[in-house]
This record gives sequence, structure tokens and C-alpha cells, in this order.
Amino acid sequence: MKASYIFLADGFEDMEALCTVDILRRGGVPVKTVSIYEDRWSVESSHGVVVEADMNFPEFEPEFASEGAEALIFPGGLPGSKYLAEKKELIAVMVRHAGEGGLVASICAAPGLVTSQLPGQEGRRFTCYPGCEDIPVSKGAVCTGASVEQDGNLITGRGPGLAMEFGLAVLARLAGEDAADGVRKGLLL
Repeated sequence: MKASYIFLADGFEDMEALCTVDILRRGGVPVKTVSIYEDRWSVESSHGVVVEADMNFPEFEPEFASEGAEALIFPGGLPGSKYLAEKKELIAVMVRHAGEGGLVASICAAPGLVTSQLPGQEGRRFTCYPGCEDIPVSKGAVCTGASVEQDGNLITGRGPGLAMEFGLAVLARLAGEDAADGVRKGLLL
């Protein structure tokens, strides 16, 4: 299995990023955290937790170009989601990956700011943090308000309290329902 990548920008939502990383690793999915910055690996969450990413963006680009990815994952949080959405090189990678059928997952504010930049929003079902749905809805997407929504190669989650459910949905898609059930039981869910 190829690696999956979770992108971190200053102001990311702690639970959405770290819970997803934890669940995927428990389920045997190789996942790497990526600082979107050119010159640093250290990223500060929206609650002041400093995380040392596995790689920075200049290290990610050649790895992705040569090996591809199973999934590209975007946690929410503000202003983190805004910074992810503003990184043009990252958006280009996401659009290419999705266009080739690769899995893209986002939660909280990220569906409204980041994955709303994917082409083909008309009729696409998604969920996000309340108040962050305007951009995708303006492009014809349908906000369901579900805890987690799956539509084709896009998985979206509503917010921090649903980070485990979101992570388990991504795990089930990447490694199968048995892997997700095993992690779910181990977490006593």
C-alpha cells in the first residue's frame, strides 16, 4: 500500500489531524504528516500544540511525484484550513490526485475551503462544520449534515467530535471494514 498524507498548517484542529493519524496507524495504513511550509517541519495547532511533521512540503513533492498516494487528508481548524486552501501547489496536487481516482478526505472547515476546490462539485454530497458550507453549495454541492459523508472518492467529516468516526471511515476505505472494526473494538467504541 502506498502512503497516505495528512497536511498540517498552523491553526490545524488537533483532534481531527492527530486522531486520524492515530486511527490509520493502528489499522496498519502507512500515513505521513506533512508541514505545508517550505522551511520547517514544526506546525502549531489551533490550541497551541506544536507537532513535528514527518516531512515538509519540499520533501513531499518528489515523494508524491514518484510514488503517488493512497489518500490525501485535510484536517480542519482555523486558520489552518485557510492556509491549506491558499497553497496553490497543494491544491494542484489534490486536483491531480482526485482526477486520477485517488481518495481525498477532509473534515470540519476543510470541505468548505479546501476540497471545494475540486472540479465537479455539482450534485456532490458532503458534510462540514456548520457555517462552512457556502463555497461548495454555491458550486452545486449538497451539504447533508451527516457525521461523515462518502461520495465517490471524497470522504468528508463534520467536525472535531466526529474525528474518530471520520478516521474510521478513511481506514475502512483504505484497509477494509475488518481493519476498521478491529481498531473500533480496540478503542472500545
